[in-house]
Amino acid sequence: MSYLMGIDLGTSSLKILIIDEKGTVKAVCARDYQFSSPYNGYAEHDPAQWWDACCATIKEAILKSGVKPEEIAGISFSGQMHGAVLLDEKKEVIRPAILHCDARSSKQVNYMKDTLGEQRMKELVMNPIYSGFLLPSLLWVRENEPENYKRVRYVCLPKDYIKFKLTGEITSDYSDASATLAFDIKNGNWSREILNIFSVPVEIFPPCYNTDEAVGKVCEEAARETGLSTKTIVVAGGGDQVMQGIGNGITYLGGSSVNIGTSGQVSFQSDIPILNPNLSTNTFCGYKKGRWITMGAIMNAGISLKWCNRLLGQVDYKKLDEAVSKVVPGSNGVIFLPYLNGERTPHLNPDISGEFVGVNINTGPAELTRAVMEGVAYALMQCIELCGELGLKTKDYMVASGGGARSAPWLQMQADIYNIPLRVMETEEQASLGAAIAAGVGAGIFKDIEEGCLRTVRYKDLEVIPNAARHRIYEEYYQLFKEIYVTSGHVLEKVTLLGRRVEKENLFG
Repeated sequence: MSYLMGIDLGTSSLKILIIDEKGTVKAVCARDYQFSSPYNGYAEHDPAQWWDACCATIKEAILKSGVKPEEIAGISFSGQMHGAVLLDEKKEVIRPAILHCDARSSKQVNYMKDTLGEQRMKELVMNPIYSGFLLPSLLWVRENEPENYKRVRYVCLPKDYIKFKLTGEITSDYSDASATLAFDIKNGNWSREILNIFSVPVEIFPPCYNTDEAVGKVCEEAARETGLSTKTIVVAGGGDQVMQGIGNGITYLGGSSVNIGTSGQVSFQSDIPILNPNLSTNTFCGYKKGRWITMGAIMNAGISLKWCNRLLGQVDYKKLDEAVSKVVPGSNGVIFLPYLNGERTPHLNPDISGEFVGVNINTGPAELTRAVMEGVAYALMQCIELCGELGLKTKDYMVASGGGARSAPWLQMQADIYNIPLRVMETEEQASLGAAIAAGVGAGIFKDIEEGCLRTVRYKDLEVIPNAARHRIYEEYYQLFKEIYVTSGHVLEKVTLLGRRVEKENLFG
């Protein structure tokens, strides 16, 4: 019997799953960590912490599973997208990685937009230009840390750094690379045209492979640090949304999912690269040639609830679910805008903050918590709405994943707000399952991704059905949710920018 390992490098934790050839889970292990935010709007992480977490979690997973290292046929990856890891000529880290949720590069974003113009943005980039993506982050380093920029010889994405540490080779894949703003999405290669416009050498970017393609084996140094075998094949992997799609079994055209992780995404599979004329959604390469995903992404999904729980001192999720279940839809008139660290779809504005509206004398922790859950679902509903306008419709159901799929009341809120039935996987770690399936293809266990899904993906005997009466109530709140931003978004932006300026001035220093 051969075994497969999937590694999911997330924003707030690293998770590892080991399965056998039939998809039976042998071990799931995780390590939590926290990115640093030296200034309001900054989000960065020392890649060494990712590697330390990876080594410790691999050892734990091997021990927990009882699997011998040499029995692990393949390893692959899912990773947080967009982040910039910069390495010097010795392949050593130059500075902390700048993450997808970082908002520092507004100036570089505007420079890119002005330089390209709207038409060339649509033709070349096919995506909104937003802070936290690799290319504007790299341009920020060039302008603000020129000595660091001079040292750059290699640029890679977060999960590709872990892959490099395992193999000794720097590689990427089409799906993750396509989310950097430096990639030709139609033709599947690094865009010399985009990079030449911004005077960035294409040579610093790694070669790209299919998600299920082998890129090497575990090197001797990594074997010593992790306990893995040097016989184990390492497979390219992909961006978290593509890998979640595989782990959710929605590799077919028209398949759709809604994910509430640290951030949140709505994703649709398609066989053409779909251009949104308003550039308010994203289109990235899928897990193979001829497949793309179109997605709407929000910045603050699960992290909004985590923030709320921290403020309110809530640690017991069972009690939390019980409390919010007793609150009526609409949280007794409280609406939450989940823009704690800016927003992507549909506002494309890193310079806004969150807001509670309708707080009253009877508002308590349960109302605030439910309002946060509903606010995240409202924001994801905007993503579903925008994708629908592009012709992407859910046929029978969406697959719900991430932390938001583990809470029964949050699942029901989503179904009621979207007015779409939801299904849930048996395995909670869909991204790492997707990575394990890709590992199986690269190691020759499965013929292709589709066969891997058929052999390993299983759904719970559960379908969350929307309630018509609650949906009618939520329709009213949802319209108000959108109206609040229209009427007060400019104020949120002014408050956010003022807070950042005063913080940097450090008047009490």
